[in-house]
Amino acid sequence: MPQGVELTELDKKVLAFQEQGCLVPKKSLIKTEEQIEGIRRSGLITTGALDLVAQEIRAGMSTQDINDMVHDYTIKHGGIPAPLNYEGFPKSVCTSVNEVVCHGIPSEYEILEEGDIINVDVTTILDGYYSDASRMFVIGQTSAENQKLVDVAKECLEIGMKAAQPYGFVGDIGYAIERHAKKNGFSVVRDLSGHGVGLEFHEEPDIDHYGRRGTGMLLVPGMVFTIEPMINMGDWRVFVDEDDDWTVVTEDELPSAQWEHTFLMTEQGLEILTY
Repeated sequence: MPQGVELTELDKKVLAFQEQGCLVPKKSLIKTEEQIEGIRRSGLITTGALDLVAQEIRAGMSTQDINDMVHDYTIKHGGIPAPLNYEGFPKSVCTSVNEVVCHGIPSEYEILEEGDIINVDVTTILDGYYSDASRMFVIGQTSAENQKLVDVAKECLEIGMKAAQPYGFVGDIGYAIERHAKKNGFSVVRDLSGHGVGLEFHEEPDIDHYGRRGTGMLLVPGMVFTIEPMINMGDWRVFVDEDDDWTVVTEDELPSAQWEHTFLMTEQGLEILTY
């Protein structure tokens, strides 16, 4: 802290944890009220795009159709689809079907079929502010095993939310998620994580969905981040498809499910910014 700058109550709390040897966030990771409002407005578009997908998704639709729907909705509402051209990603949304964990690339040749499960991951930029969320969709009727996977993945997100408390730690989130997944016979992907978000697509800290309580970065009011557990029916290991260098697939090619929100940490707990 520069000499002569008066410490706020929040600064004093964070400094006390730092003096105990805890990893604390940089000041730049604590969002201002103006930034939070910008992220919240961005989140309205992300939520609206996913609501539209929920209304329209069906068997016989291509994943390219989903991409076009999300792209057009985002542009119409003044936003920019963040995935488009991000580090070479060619589409406006990620569509990950069955054994695809994440970063699936939409295609006119990939047609949704009865029983498929699909994650649709939307990230929006509005006036320079980012919001990020994904949902699982079940196409028609699926197997009992697939439905349980989808449901438990959502429960893992909800349990992770409850575990994230002000002045707790990132590791508390992962511990709670992994425990619930394992209790239900599933595994947690370890190669990918949630992340800080808001002023950039990906910020600190990484939010692992496994771990130990009391470890990792301190969770401080004003931080904005995603929790997005990727839960596998089989083993947690994954690989990246060499054909496109993006699509992440379960190593055993068993199904995977994921849910995600953008959250603001407050003095009372998490506030969902993507509804």
